[in-house]
Amino acid sequence: MAGIFITFEGPDGAGKTTQVMLLERHLRQKGYDVLVTREPGGTPVGEEIRKLLLNRSHQDMDALTEMYLYAASRAQHVRQVIKPALDKGIVVLCDRFIDSSIAYQGFGRGLGMDVVEAVNRYALGDILPDLTIFLNIRPEEALARGRMRLKEADRLESEKLEFHQRVYQGFLILQERYTQRIKVVDASRSVEEVFKQVLELVEYLLSCKK
Repeated sequence: MAGIFITFEGPDGAGKTTQVMLLERHLRQKGYDVLVTREPGGTPVGEEIRKLLLNRSHQDMDALTEMYLYAASRAQHVRQVIKPALDKGIVVLCDRFIDSSIAYQGFGRGLGMDVVEAVNRYALGDILPDLTIFLNIRPEEALARGRMRLKEADRLESEKLEFHQRVYQGFLILQERYTQRIKVVDASRSVEEVFKQVLELVEYLLSCKK
């Protein structure tokens, strides 16, 4: 079987990391080879770029600089990790991918969807997710969850609510445009209920790929 690429998207605090971990465990129990990765990051180069992007001391970072740094991390990630894994038939689970760049830089920073997509076209090559799971939760609730985790907010998490509302609207627009790929899961429910929704989507995808 060819590799399968599944990405998780949503506001900070939506529970992406938890759902990725649950899905990884489930798929491994079913006998699949699974690779879990994240963006920005996923490679030594990407993790260094992540530090730059999320460091709160870089509040003066220009929106274009931010967009290009995300694209640079993604280009390395695709070529070094994601494409080789897919070529080996591995199921790749990624915490954020191209849709986050469009939502955060295209809508949140106001650069526009077309600009971000054009720049990332070179970073992606021919790699796109088979399924993107959008964990849908209002930004107000997502930010409140983040504060409950008792960790210091990074540079993007510490942005004003208006920024996160624009990002959220961006995700909704993306879902409407790419309905075949991006599927919505109600992330306001319990972890178990959310995972049940995730599993239904993933199992349908796997059945189509057999």
